[in-house]
Amino acid sequence: FVYLILAAQYESFILPLVVILSLPAGVFGSFLLLKIMGLENNIYAQVALVMLVGLLGKNAVLIVEFAVQRHRSGDTVLNAAIQVSVTRFRPILMTSFAFSAGLIPLVFAQGPGSTGNRTIGSAAAGGMIFGTVFGVIIIPGLYYLFAKISERNILVKDEEENPLSEA
Repeated sequence: FVYLILAAQYESFILPLVVILSLPAGVFGSFLLLKIMGLENNIYAQVALVMLVGLLGKNAVLIVEFAVQRHRSGDTVLNAAIQVSVTRFRPILMTSFAFSAGLIPLVFAQGPGSTGNRTIGSAAAGGMIFGTVFGVIIIPGLYYLFAKISERNILVKDEEENPLSEA
């Protein structure tokens, strides 16, 4: 369902793969920190994963959306990927690390119910840090790869490049 919504947003069946393929880095980071902390994959970790996929997906959507706009305005795919990685780098790092810093009390929780707090905090913080650090590298690279494929393989011949919503 999310793939179809992103395909409609980007007007491409290939570009949504950038967003979807950028998410496993964050999921890996989540499970890695859970393993390091000695915690298990329970309902708290799964709630954190749902939240994490939403936040990391938002970062990826913003990067791809800016890159698509740059490419449509006349930049090459490579230049659009480079410019968007420079433009969106600071805001993504600031919001992601601020979110992760807010989870520190949950990661080091003590007392009754601390296992649940530690699990949700560790899953969310580990995935957010890992997904952000690798996402700012992976997403522009994936965009370049899939945009080149999309640029080479036009599905509809003589298609008008400007959508009706932009006219």
